[in-house]
Amino acid sequence: MQAWILNDTQGLSSYRLAEVPTPDPGPGEVRVRLLASALNRLDLWMSMGLPAPKYFPHVPGGDGAGIVDAVGEGVSVWEPGAEVIVNPGLGYAPTSGDIPFDGKLGVLGEHTWGTLAEYVVVPASNLVAKPFHLAWDKASAYGLSFGTAYRMLRRARLKTGDLMLVVGIGGGVSTAGMLIGLHMGAEVYVTSRHPHKIRRAVELGASGGFPSEGRFAEQLKQTAGRSAAVVFENVGPATWRQSMRALSPGGRVVTCGSTSGTKVEISVPPLFFRHLEIIGSTMFDHQDFAQVTQWVAEGLLPVLIDSTYRFDNLPQALSRMEAGDHQGKIVLEWSGI
Repeated sequence: MQAWILNDTQGLSSYRLAEVPTPDPGPGEVRVRLLASALNRLDLWMSMGLPAPKYFPHVPGGDGAGIVDAVGEGVSVWEPGAEVIVNPGLGYAPTSGDIPFDGKLGVLGEHTWGTLAEYVVVPASNLVAKPFHLAWDKASAYGLSFGTAYRMLRRARLKTGDLMLVVGIGGGVSTAGMLIGLHMGAEVYVTSRHPHKIRRAVELGASGGFPSEGRFAEQLKQTAGRSAAVVFENVGPATWRQSMRALSPGGRVVTCGSTSGTKVEISVPPLFFRHLEIIGSTMFDHQDFAQVTQWVAEGLLPVLIDSTYRFDNLPQALSRMEAGDHQGKIVLEWSGI
């Protein structure tokens, strides 16, 4: 099969389109012929060794949708020809509490070969039926970002009427957080370095937005008349101080990433005097994925596509993601192979 592989981690130039053996499904597994794959920041980071693949060659890619091509021993729920969406969250234990799979989890395309290829093999439990009316590009594009954002908001205990601030709107997870927050009944504001991203967020339902470089905590309170119950963060040190200041007493910052760096400074007295919480969250379980899929299928959550590229134009697609000018998901189409 054709696949985009990494043989080293020197950056985007490390990606090569190559012929590699087509994987066979083992017991309990299904092979999917992909028609569309969507990009995530992880696909950039892995090319830089953040994290580095355990083995080379490696095929990144977490999101995708396609047609069941073959099933392994013991699989009865899927048959060849079924149209499916791939769930990128790999679980190696039951979920018994609030942490997906009790922390024993992996990510398709990071811990196993992923969706930047003609075919991918996944556990049968990592597939859901594609809604018949959903286009392939959109079917491929919501999984990792919507699942991650929904789990974050569940952990942050977002409820109807809460004021929510999404810091750094425009990427997949932050946009998903805004959309899901609106669907859950929150009043949502956003920040961005790009005015056009704020305008687009307002078009989609946000109440307003502020420059990420400014004193957005003060601007939020002046504009909304109150501070945030939940701040949705994945930027890190560039915005962290303002994100903490944007919280109301008892407020929660929930984070799944740190695109501007890995270390932040925390002033401890406001943390305890104001009863604030800092919540980490990563990935999601099958129930989370089923819920966001249902909302997408019912038209309650729009899947926003920034741009679509042919499978052989991955370098251009990744360059657009790296530049940070996109709003919505960037998709590769595998049709025409």
